Amino acid sequence: MSTPHGNWEGQSTARPPLFNGQYYSWWKNRMRDHIIGGDYELWDIVTDGRLATMKINAEGEEVPKIRVDCTADDLMKWEKNAKDKKWLVYGLCPDEYSRIQSCTTAKEIWDTFQAAHEGKPKVKMFKGTLLYSQYKNFTMKEGETIQEMYTRFITLTNELKSLGRLFLKKTELKRF
Repeated sequence: MSTPHGNWEGQSTARPPLFNGQYYSWWKNRMRDHIIGGDYELWDIVTDGRLATMKINAEGEEVPKIRVDCTADDLMKWEKNAKDKKWLVYGLCPDEYSRIQSCTTAKEIWDTFQAAHEGKPKVKMFKGTLLYSQYKNFTMKEGETIQEMYTRFITLTNELKSLGRLFLKKTELKRF
């Protein structure tokens, strides 16, 4: 199941969604919406890592700027990265925090979570294939209500979408 049941911490506009190591795709979507709701550019920093503030040193090499060399725009990027890191870290249980505590950018945190909970591209492809097989063979279980079946189906399709699969027709899936 990809969504938690019952009362769940972190359902606030002021607090990020809680992640305790379960229901990753649910948390991932909620965290994305939470960050975008605050500032859309923050989400760009998480996904694209547009944080690099570089300069050319005396040897002609590109190196990271130090604070004294930064422009107001550079400092704004650093501030937005700090906000992203805050949102990504504040809703974590200790086990999940230990996974990312050495990360220095929001993108690095996000990429670490994705690798840990979705797997590397090959693992994602395998998961997608397995879920697609479940999708193709989807049937109502004995004793299951229509609502339970519908919830199970929506959960399955949401998992496929979170792995980068897109529904084009009733029976066709395509990768992004």
